[in-house]
Amino acid sequence: MGSGQVTSSVPSGPSEFQGKHVTVAGLGVSGLPAAKALHARGAIVTAVNDGDDARAREQAAELEALGITVRLGDGATLPEGTELIVTAPGWQPDKPLFLAAERAGVPVWGDVELAWRLRGPDAAPWLAVTGTNGKTTTVQMLASILKAAGLRTAAVGNIGVSLLDAVLGDEKYDVLAVELSSYQLHWAPSLRAYSGVVLNLAPDHLDWHGSMDAYAADKGRIYEGNKVACVYNVADPRTEDLVREADVEEGCRAVGFTLQAPAVSQLGVVDGILVDRAFVENRQKNAQELAEVSDVDPPAPHNIANALAAAALARSFGVPAQAVRDGLRAFTPDAHRIAHVADVDGVAYVDDSKATNTHAAEASLAAYEPIVWIAGGLAKGAEFDELVANSAKRLRGVVLIGADRALVREALARHAPEVPVVDLDRTDTGAMLQAVTEAKRLARPGDTVLLAPACASMDMFTNYNQRGDAFAAAVRELGA
Repeated sequence: MGSGQVTSSVPSGPSEFQGKHVTVAGLGVSGLPAAKALHARGAIVTAVNDGDDARAREQAAELEALGITVRLGDGATLPEGTELIVTAPGWQPDKPLFLAAERAGVPVWGDVELAWRLRGPDAAPWLAVTGTNGKTTTVQMLASILKAAGLRTAAVGNIGVSLLDAVLGDEKYDVLAVELSSYQLHWAPSLRAYSGVVLNLAPDHLDWHGSMDAYAADKGRIYEGNKVACVYNVADPRTEDLVREADVEEGCRAVGFTLQAPAVSQLGVVDGILVDRAFVENRQKNAQELAEVSDVDPPAPHNIANALAAAALARSFGVPAQAVRDGLRAFTPDAHRIAHVADVDGVAYVDDSKATNTHAAEASLAAYEPIVWIAGGLAKGAEFDELVANSAKRLRGVVLIGADRALVREALARHAPEVPVVDLDRTDTGAMLQAVTEAKRLARPGDTVLLAPACASMDMFTNYNQRGDAFAAAVRELGA
């Protein structure tokens, strides 16, 4: 962990943008508030957007009514005179607009960078969370813990609540629980969190980042300039490597979390108790009990890891142990995240439709045994050999659905040839009822039928929520 003195970005007032030609790239959740905020601060704003659909035209009309120039269907050309680009996080770095900006020496910020620079002099510090999986759950747990400590807070960022809205709104916060994607971190060069965590790293969004190293480096940006703690996953050494590479404020510490008994400067688990050996007096000899494993809902291994990460960030902010326990007890997970749907004839049915990549699915599969696994969908370039090899011993049977199910089937043939597989050659939404029916046939009392697809849902469903709802509806029909 580097030890250079890093100063936070000086909050910007209206004067920084007065008369400045700013291009906002992409409308939507981040583009609309960015364009409005810049316009309100005197910038000459041009908003550009690739799409020209009804939603984009509606948003364009809203901006044009304010006097903002909007170009729909043309997100590739750099508007003349542009001095700064503020981009939606999903726009890839190799887009022609950004290549043109690089040639012209025009800086590119994301909405997170803009929010960071616009925050006021008494702005709430940020406790920041990233990782391949578990970000939203961890941020929600963190916000619940902070609220239990009596702090004014909100879960914001990639979680759906705009950081710009949080920073510029009338409500005053003591601290913010901030979820950040790799996309957002890529475009946030001056962000300096109070404390940050990388929960885990697994191949994801490599088409956007170009390589695993580039993806990891963008995740690692969350540690730059941390003030109190860089929190890492002991079970994932790559996260600790990112801490070592970070340039942080003097006195910032590396703090690990583990599902095992914690070493000094770690949080971990001892005899079913979550304990802290990082934020205690005389941590060489002492540990602080925080909560019981049973206080975590659900108490699956990867969710306990999320709870420990949230607790570490909260403790770095001075939150007492009792608030960690109370916050975890008060936390209710979102739908479609290892959610128990029902028990039918002695078999548990669990919906983890949110497991849209192999890393998330492997964590979900590790929580149960024996399992009838429902998997498949859009693979997004993923490979399934490691997932299947690591989970094979837990599998009673597998039901495959979706466009890329053959990739999963081939991995099963290589690493779990003895496991019975039902391959459903259909991609209509009604396939889920047949999948659940086939899973029931394979399952025995005491088993878990687990929807953890390891794939995206858009080949058959609008999103993972609709896929999970279809699974739950099929289970209810089964038990009717």
